[in-house]
Amino acid sequence: MMYLVFLGMLGLVFGLVAVASNPSPYFAALGLVLAAVCGCWVLVELGVSFLSLVLLLIYLGGMLVVFAYSASLAAEPYPEAWGNWSVFVYVLFYLLLIILGYIFFDCNVSLEFLFTNYNMEYSTIGNDWGGIGVMYSRGGYFLMFSGWVLLLTLFVVLEVTRGLSRGSLRAV
Repeated sequence: MMYLVFLGMLGLVFGLVAVASNPSPYFAALGLVLAAVCGCWVLVELGVSFLSLVLLLIYLGGMLVVFAYSASLAAEPYPEAWGNWSVFVYVLFYLLLIILGYIFFDCNVSLEFLFTNYNMEYSTIGNDWGGIGVMYSRGGYFLMFSGWVLLLTLFVVLEVTRGLSRGSLRAV
């Protein structure tokens, strides 16, 4: 199981490097999805399955709105892909920065402390099911407020990206 967590963390780092190194929002969206899926995969491996599912749905919904907004702002006829040399130089720079940060901050920490009290095979309920009732009982107003804010954000993004008719983005 530690190997799966390691692969998830490695995918998370590569997804974040793909987002940071790519100047085009079309191809950086794949890096965002990879980072979100791998981050939630690590949470699932640690026994927090419901929270991971909720975070994945929120991340993917938010990324869809951000991707639609940024893709409409950056309407490039020939966007730079991961195969271009400038993007490859950025990837190498960010990976070198991660390796130097690992060496500088002396990150020789073992991940075994995460799995010492992990007895999921004898448990019938996951580690995160206790917080669901509290989220819906005491956090109901916050959930309703968050839903209205997301709906308002959707309408704002649709209005901004409408284009030539009445939106704020006009052809120059």
